[in-house]
Amino acid sequence: MADIMIMGASYGALLGIKLCAAGHSTTLVCLPDEADLINREGQRVRMPVKGRDELVEVDSRRLPGRLSAATTGAIDPSDFDLVGLAMQEPQYGATGVRELLGAVARSGVPCMSIMNMPPLPYLKRIPGLDVEPLRSCYTDPSVWDAFDPARMTLCSPDAQAFRPPEEKTNVLQVSLPTNFRAARFESEGGTSLLRALQADIEAIRYDDGTGPVELPVKLKVHDSVFVPLAKWSMLLAGNYRCVQEKDMRAIRDAVHGDLELARSVYDWVNSVCRAIGASEGDQIPFEKYANAARGLTKPSSAARALLAGAPRIERADHLVQSIASQRGMRSEVVDESVQLVDGWLSANRREG
Repeated sequence: MADIMIMGASYGALLGIKLCAAGHSTTLVCLPDEADLINREGQRVRMPVKGRDELVEVDSRRLPGRLSAATTGAIDPSDFDLVGLAMQEPQYGATGVRELLGAVARSGVPCMSIMNMPPLPYLKRIPGLDVEPLRSCYTDPSVWDAFDPARMTLCSPDAQAFRPPEEKTNVLQVSLPTNFRAARFESEGGTSLLRALQADIEAIRYDDGTGPVELPVKLKVHDSVFVPLAKWSMLLAGNYRCVQEKDMRAIRDAVHGDLELARSVYDWVNSVCRAIGASEGDQIPFEKYANAARGLTKPSSAARALLAGAPRIERADHLVQSIASQRGMRSEVVDESVQLVDGWLSANRREG
């Protein structure tokens, strides 16, 4: 049994409950009220399952592994075999979180990010990429300086999930049950742990009272460092294009409102990834993404955060734009999208 610490109890709860269902011990790091609730009432994740008309609810208290929660000041990263990074990128500079992240770096424990924004140490694993100019895309790049790139990997958070607003914060609902796609570590030891977790998650059969079912959202480990970057095309073709001048639209509408325009952005981002070393086999066909986007009837989390007045969000859009500029590549559609996000952030900071 592995002991895994995950920083972030919102999206991180999805990976956490899969690990718990596979028999492993998982500790979610979160706010005090959230930690108290999870420790008192467990974590629940609802997900669509083939052959079932209703969502299947997985309750952490009924699983073979142990899922608990703790605050940033009440946990020692060196006690764990793996650390998952599941917070939004701007959160890592917050008081308490910054100090814990520094302790993670000093511990030398392997880290797997499931952020849309790859940590800077992961980008250093990409041969020929000039990482220094990319620091400006991060809220506080200094929080990543102490990490060893060899102990950092990235897992693409393709599955979509949200906290139903009418429920308590220990409830998560999966709206798109796709897989976590992780790149291997540079070391064999960390990679062996990931492959063992992959096999254990694959073997899960959950009995919800009506018989055992195979749960979706698996962990898939890949040799290529570029596989998780396939998410960038989805983010720029859909998520960030939810942002409009005066309002937000659903991911479905951002993609299917002008399918060929969305395809052009998707293909352009794929070409940026290939320019830094990705192969077509590392990427996901646009048709598969567009089909999945039909079910994404809410604005992206970035768009919702901007609408709610957030002064900072993850800027994967700016990151891809900056990487493209290193290769002499430019997209007017992406530039316009980046400017719209910049405008919302500027307005939110003025009002704040």
